[in-house]
Amino acid sequence: MPPPLIAVERATAASRAVLAIGVALVLVAASLPFWGESSWMREFVEIACYFIFAMMWNLLAGYGGMVSIGQQAFFGFGGYVMLMLGNFAGLNPFVAIPLGALAAGLVAIPVSFVAFRLSGGYFAIGTWVIAEVFRLSFANVSAVGGGSGTTLTALRGIDKATRESTTYWMALACVVAAVALVYLFLRSKRGLALLAIRDNEVAAESQGIPVARMKLAVYVVAAFGAGLAGALYFVGNLRISPDAAFSVNWTAFAIFMVVIGGIGRIEGPLVGALIFWALNKFLSDYGTWYLLGLGLLAILVTLFFKQGLWGYAQQRWGWSLFPTQRKLLQVPPVRTP
Repeated sequence: MPPPLIAVERATAASRAVLAIGVALVLVAASLPFWGESSWMREFVEIACYFIFAMMWNLLAGYGGMVSIGQQAFFGFGGYVMLMLGNFAGLNPFVAIPLGALAAGLVAIPVSFVAFRLSGGYFAIGTWVIAEVFRLSFANVSAVGGGSGTTLTALRGIDKATRESTTYWMALACVVAAVALVYLFLRSKRGLALLAIRDNEVAAESQGIPVARMKLAVYVVAAFGAGLAGALYFVGNLRISPDAAFSVNWTAFAIFMVVIGGIGRIEGPLVGALIFWALNKFLSDYGTWYLLGLGLLAILVTLFFKQGLWGYAQQRWGWSLFPTQRKLLQVPPVRTP
């Protein structure tokens, strides 16, 4: 009898069903500007910015092992580049959104030369200091309003309905692109290399993985995504200031979303972003009690659901909307007469 064949399973029946449902939901969501209310579109844009930013932080820390507290540097930089291209260069702000993200990715290259000289907790604090340098630098540029900020005037000639619907479609496209690119990256050989680096850099390098190059690539991609979220957010907000753009709260919120949803899982930032948006929407009027509630929720999750809410569900029921693991299956040989 011939030996059994080995097959590699890359997807499950559940993940294929989720893909079909996801495509249908995206198509329905794309039609929202034709029948929905403008407030719904604004809420979706806000959730999309939270989600994209949290997903990029998860890629950097959850998969790459680089815990940063300064990703708001690229969030604000992308927003400011978008505004300057729109207000001063006469470029359509919607076209300037990906250019702002590209600028954030490019500026991450020289920034990495400083950040990567640090490791562990020093890396985290160092990235925070770098973000503060960005904030103080833009606060001293009078052309963009200095410390008080300025308004995005390039959208004045566009009516409100067109502006809101276009911003919504841009947010939807950015969400789909972010999920697809991160998912495909993690399923590739480079994704496996990144996980190996996170677990043990020395062992990964001994196996021929270019650790420094991979970490730089992930850092630049995470900066690009953060810049994309920032440019998108301030197109919807129509106003930017250094304190709003480079606030450490952005990274704090991203950490909260990823920890609540499940670090090191694609579904984690999505679950965390939805929970954070709901809490922010319905409980933010309570002021200090709202912040205490966020902290208490984070403590409870870390104590009783160490892998996050989605991580718990995945371990208990085997749920996986975006499987990145490969399974070896034994295929019985075909009997010949």
